[in-house]
Amino acid sequence: MRHRRTPRNYRARHVKRVQRKNSVVPAVALTACALAATASTILLPAFASQPVPQDEASPLVGADDDRLSDARASRLTDRGTPAAIPGTVAQANPSTPAPTPAPPAKPRPVAGLTQAQMDNAATIVSVARQHGLSKRAMVIGIATALQESDLYNQANPAVHASMALPHEGASVDHDSVGLFQQRASQGWGTVAQLMDPAYSASAFFNVLAQVPGWDRMSLATAAQSVQRSAFPWAYAKWESTAQQIVDALA
Repeated sequence: MRHRRTPRNYRARHVKRVQRKNSVVPAVALTACALAATASTILLPAFASQPVPQDEASPLVGADDDRLSDARASRLTDRGTPAAIPGTVAQANPSTPAPTPAPPAKPRPVAGLTQAQMDNAATIVSVARQHGLSKRAMVIGIATALQESDLYNQANPAVHASMALPHEGASVDHDSVGLFQQRASQGWGTVAQLMDPAYSASAFFNVLAQVPGWDRMSLATAAQSVQRSAFPWAYAKWESTAQQIVDALA
């Protein structure tokens, strides 16, 4: 006996499957969107707060070198120099020359002297003062130099070394040189020393101070005791001039 099969409704079943499938897809999509929104709310602020690392070789690191140089210079300026830091001593600028002291004023000439003569007279007075000698010794020294060299530092053509040294004239008298016409051959010193007005005056006063009673002698006698000149009386004529010079200088 053949049974009759009841016809199945394939179309109705297919429609139901499709409906179930279509109803699942929107639900999954909505769930994924919700999860994505939650993740973005939590994670994005955290990532935003982190610095973005840059490669040292990145071209941004070397960008705008001038501005970076200015920033470094600014930092160095802010730190200050040693001169601006308390408790430190400022360093002198080596390129700034030290001030040059003004030369001493030259003495004004008196008694008809030239400036060179007056300068030599001032040297004689200064040396006598250094030796602790009186104005009388100064007068004797200047009068002696007026007679011997006219108060000029004179070289001697017969003494070749003297001509190569600073001098203010020349005269020939044996090997005599300088203000007091002293002789190296007689033990007064070397030619170079005798051509130095200060040394020459000091040599004169060293001998004068050893003459007993020199300060009570006449000017000519005191000068002759040192010079041993062939014309001992010639010194006396310069006494008043020498006194005038000393009065102007001492």
